[in-house]
Amino acid sequence: MTTNAELLARRNAAVPRGVGHTTPISAERAENAEVWDVEGKRYIDFAGGIAVLNTGHRHPKVIAAVKEQLDRFTHTCFQVLMYEPYIELAERLNALAPIDGPAKSLFFTTGAEATENAVKIARIVTGRSGIIAFTGSFHGRTNLAVTLTGKVLPYKKGLPATLPDIFHVPFPAPQNDVTVDEALRHLSFLFKADVAPDHVAAIIIEPVQGEGGFHMAPPALMTALRTICDEHGILLIADEVQTGFGRTGKMFGMEHYEVKPDLICVAKSLAGGFPLSGVIGKADVIDGVDPGGLGGTYAGNPLACAAALAVLDVFEEEHLLDRSNAIGERIRARLHGWERRNDLAPIAAVRGPGAMIGFDIVKERGTHEPDADTTKAVVKKAYESGLVLLSCGTTYNTIRILVPLTASDEIVDEGLDLLEGALRIS
Repeated sequence: MTTNAELLARRNAAVPRGVGHTTPISAERAENAEVWDVEGKRYIDFAGGIAVLNTGHRHPKVIAAVKEQLDRFTHTCFQVLMYEPYIELAERLNALAPIDGPAKSLFFTTGAEATENAVKIARIVTGRSGIIAFTGSFHGRTNLAVTLTGKVLPYKKGLPATLPDIFHVPFPAPQNDVTVDEALRHLSFLFKADVAPDHVAAIIIEPVQGEGGFHMAPPALMTALRTICDEHGILLIADEVQTGFGRTGKMFGMEHYEVKPDLICVAKSLAGGFPLSGVIGKADVIDGVDPGGLGGTYAGNPLACAAALAVLDVFEEEHLLDRSNAIGERIRARLHGWERRNDLAPIAAVRGPGAMIGFDIVKERGTHEPDADTTKAVVKKAYESGLVLLSCGTTYNTIRILVPLTASDEIVDEGLDLLEGALRIS
């Protein structure tokens, strides 16, 4: 029998160390919210492939759709020979997305491709180069995407320089000790000191920051950004790579706000585990790019498009938006019960809409002083006991829960029992 240790040794010999890994576990098979490693040990999955598996591992409807498409063809390149799954998926997303007026969609493979192409569209359409993002944000690891990302370690470490005309504004959150007014004041200083608003093509923001610590953008901030964008001819880009497709209790995270973006970046749970991303936006904006200016050889792969269509069916048939909110309420209730427990590591700031739940591990109860070492130990103790768990945050002390929305109450509770055990002070 192959062991986790053997595969880890092979991995370390063959794969660059720059590709990090959270656990030393090698998966053998998975179903819904459960994973078995190569040694036969079972795990509850609270990571979901980093928010990719809102419909769970190997959802039967998704697998059936991919098998059916597999028997037809696997690739033509959409720019050479178009195919219906791509077109139908665009039609359905155009109807679902919170976009004012007619919408159009195009597809890629990774989340970074989506954010890069959204910026590319904004720059071409506006004729401007400036882009404003937020501290703590994550928009990908490619050169432009990592420049957009508002977190140096580990994503920008060692880069001698990042791309020009990218600016960052402090993201307002209590843990950052930044208010909405302060963030907007910084933006006004930015306009005066570094980049005139008529030089800015777009502002890009996550409705809920992922890697940044599961902080939800305050409604007042989103409203103000929409007003600023309208006043200065700036496009508002919503990076919904992690928040999209039910994670926040709505199909899109932007549906929590009264304002709408011009462009939406999607990926992760769009295709239920198959690599697919896209940009959805106002038709007159996206159509500002000439033919040939957008696309990619593998962009919008037919197998992934078929999977995504099945994902949308599953959301309707299994009422996964309702399920997201129910799971979120269940998790938050349990976490709030731990906040005053002296036998557990101190936790604080339970937060997040729908089933996009995060909380902080702190050094002392009642404070926000981060405890990154304990957080790392909790993640390790969790996977050793059978729970796959992720941390995040600019101070590395946030635990995030990304359990599939298709998980049963029994599985969610079992995972929470294991998390409670990982938090227990020995």
